[in-house]
Amino acid sequence: MQFEDDVAGLASTMHFLRAISIIVLLTHFYWYCYQWFVDINLTLEFIDKLFVNLNQNVGFFRHPVISKFFSIIFLSLSLIGTKSVKTESITNRQILWSGLLGCLFYFPNSWLLSLSGSITFNAVAYITVNSFGYLLLILSGVWIGRKLNFKLAEDVFNDENESFLQEVQPVYNEYSVNLPTQFYYKKKWNKGTISVVAPFRGSIVMGTPGSGKTHSVINNYIKQHIEKGFAMYIYDFKFDNLSTIAYNHLLRHTDKYKVKPSFYVINFDDPRKSNRCNPLNPAHMTDITDAYESAYTIMLNLNKSWVEKAGDFFVDSPIILLAAIIWYLKIYKEGKYCTFPHAIEFLNKKYGDIFSILSAYPELENYMSPFRDAMIAGANEQLQGQIASAKIPLSRMISPQLYWVMSGDDFTLDLNNPEEPKILCVGNNPDRQSIYSAALGLYNSRIVRIINKKGRLKSSIIIDELPTIYFRGLDNLIATARSNKVSVCLGIQDYSQLKRDYGENESNVIMNTVGNIFSGQVVGETARMLSDRFGRNVQKRESISVATDSTTTSINTQMDVLIPQSKISTLPQGMFVGAVADNFGENLSQKMFHCKILVDSKVLKNQTEKYVPIPQMSTFYNENGEDVMEQTIQLNYMRIREEVNNIIKDEKERISKNPKLSHLLSVK
Repeated sequence: MQFEDDVAGLASTMHFLRAISIIVLLTHFYWYCYQWFVDINLTLEFIDKLFVNLNQNVGFFRHPVISKFFSIIFLSLSLIGTKSVKTESITNRQILWSGLLGCLFYFPNSWLLSLSGSITFNAVAYITVNSFGYLLLILSGVWIGRKLNFKLAEDVFNDENESFLQEVQPVYNEYSVNLPTQFYYKKKWNKGTISVVAPFRGSIVMGTPGSGKTHSVINNYIKQHIEKGFAMYIYDFKFDNLSTIAYNHLLRHTDKYKVKPSFYVINFDDPRKSNRCNPLNPAHMTDITDAYESAYTIMLNLNKSWVEKAGDFFVDSPIILLAAIIWYLKIYKEGKYCTFPHAIEFLNKKYGDIFSILSAYPELENYMSPFRDAMIAGANEQLQGQIASAKIPLSRMISPQLYWVMSGDDFTLDLNNPEEPKILCVGNNPDRQSIYSAALGLYNSRIVRIINKKGRLKSSIIIDELPTIYFRGLDNLIATARSNKVSVCLGIQDYSQLKRDYGENESNVIMNTVGNIFSGQVVGETARMLSDRFGRNVQKRESISVATDSTTTSINTQMDVLIPQSKISTLPQGMFVGAVADNFGENLSQKMFHCKILVDSKVLKNQTEKYVPIPQMSTFYNENGEDVMEQTIQLNYMRIREEVNNIIKDEKERISKNPKLSHLLSVK
């Protein structure tokens, strides 16, 4: 009731002010057209005396503009609270032309009173022109009121409601990654920061191609963790983009390490720019389950559709067979020939010889019993199918260059060994992804098992374009590595990619386990999932009802999504949404963010221009200075094949001389 009374009082005041404006204009006409009013007998003596005194004491009619100006002042005040239909159809051009024409007709027209015509004509012309100008000014004022008070289009994307306060002051610790940002809040852009104070709780960076995830986030992880003395493993899908950054940043910050780290590269495309490393080094294989994990990783990288077929006969059979071969090479002559190339060559021998040799070892007897039983039963077609499931995909990996890289021992995979810290960059090639991914996945699985131990140096695993490689045990690494100071940062384009290549169950575990999440532009299911993850907040809702003579506005509040799916689907390059985790004693008041991550382009350009290329890691020159890379690699390839042939020959001879084992050779 009080509100309605206030509205009624305001309306009365507006009408009163407009009446005063009209009265002031009429007095103006009466004063300056007085002779005409005399001629038509519309004068009053007391009014004449009042106007004369007003002019003498105040100077109200000293100049025509003065009284006109006061009339317009009262008119403007009356238009402020005008209740009228609000509309956005009125254009600024309409308002401008109405105002300009109104001023033109209303103010500079005193010359009409001094025309050579009759007094009546001059007076009528003057009053008519002024009245027309006055009406145009009223119209302009009403249009302005309608335009200004129309609020439906003020915030069509609900930016104000969906903006929120974000972390402003950076929080540093010896492991943190800190990113400067700029965020929109309370109708202005503010400086902020994203403080990843708990990198060991896992991080994932998502975004469609070109969204800026590598440029804005992953590169910062690499640089800042090197500056803080981390051992590091980097999966560089488009070698050598990330590797060059890591190498040059390490050159500038070796003083951050207690023990100077070594820089290593695995690159199958160019052996000159690659070190050699045996991922099946027997010193780091303590149990047959290590061999199984390695075999599982290799086969699933070669056949990603097998991820959803765990337990299938023709999936498990080749994995078990390869695991048995790897473990056999580990125990044979103390692991002298335990390399991945030797395992491939051994697998490609006659299956009768393979089964006989492996069955001769008690450690492998149970592994081989299904194959032996099938062979004894004469199920040759079944056996050939099982063997082919392993042989065919592995045959794609028979390459002298790959054999060269994976059969040496320039370094071991204990990257976070405090006495020998390492930074390892593993390069893939998009054109040969299906071939290289299995070999690289083997390095990954071995590294995960070796570095996830207590008492080691803090370490960082950076994997860009995760779906291009199957990383066995990744979900378990994220879940358990925090206590062992292993930071994991994963880069993907979209959740659907991860689900396709890792299976729905494992993908869900990875997404729900990471504590820090960054997302550039993503669409569809991924955007919806993230919007649900970020939750809701209280937002103001304004409802406008337009009637014939007024506009009614009602305001209420309700819980709504903080960052809607539509916003995430249309994020510009460099803009990210997400949330970070905190630690005990390092609480973050604002964990969520929707901001632009700032990258100083000038500083980055200066740094990039000073980068030096990664040097050659291996040399292939003879005593005469001639490049003998092709010959060296080919000789290594032939040596491995010859060694496997000798193993088969020696083992068959040993079995044939042993009465307890000779029966194994009788079944073909």
